[in-house]
Amino acid sequence: MTHFVLVAGAWLGAWAWDEVAAGLRAAGHDAHPLTLTGLADKRGTPAGQRTHVQDVVDEVERLDLRDVVLVGHSYSGVPVGQAAERIGDRLRRVVYVDANVPFDGESFLSGWPSDHVRASIEEHGGWWPPLDADDYAGQGMTDGQIARMLSGGTPHPGASLTEPAVLKGSPGDLPSTYVKCLLDGDAPPPAVAELLERGNWQLVELDTGHWPMFSQPRELARILHESAADH
Repeated sequence: MTHFVLVAGAWLGAWAWDEVAAGLRAAGHDAHPLTLTGLADKRGTPAGQRTHVQDVVDEVERLDLRDVVLVGHSYSGVPVGQAAERIGDRLRRVVYVDANVPFDGESFLSGWPSDHVRASIEEHGGWWPPLDADDYAGQGMTDGQIARMLSGGTPHPGASLTEPAVLKGSPGDLPSTYVKCLLDGDAPPPAVAELLERGNWQLVELDTGHWPMFSQPRELARILHESAADH
């Protein structure tokens, strides 16, 4: 049995994976959606990125999981990629769902114009506020799915976005799948494109927006199932 640890991106918690987790369990896998410190039911607790890395490692070790597929969506690719290095031979594969990939010494906000995000964090007492409904337009979601995100989203701890990643090796060293959601851009970031040239990285394209756990949960569950079955 493959054990999936599912970690959603900024503003979201374990609840975001309800439909994907159901699909994985129906396919015979074990699914463990995880809420990071400071979000959803753990809201209000300040947390840096290293705390989020430890959240993932602790979940794997607490449950004594092996044959693990770590799944990181968006922001959570950064802590998930670091946790993957730390769990050693428990790891089967990493899946980045339209996600940022960690590089040693770089933060989530490295490499893209982020002054507005940093200013927003400062204005909101160290927290990054959730998006508005208009920000979800054009991402393949129904009004009901957007409403669900708006009602469930919580402010994201700002320190986790600015702390640099700590890696001994390269994310390219670990067997990985990158799921590119095409409504959020038709190609992976250049740094990811370089990693995909390695033999142990695989690209899968999904014709939907940045939040496929809402817009195409069955298709995402199928991709995750195949990522475990093929490797």
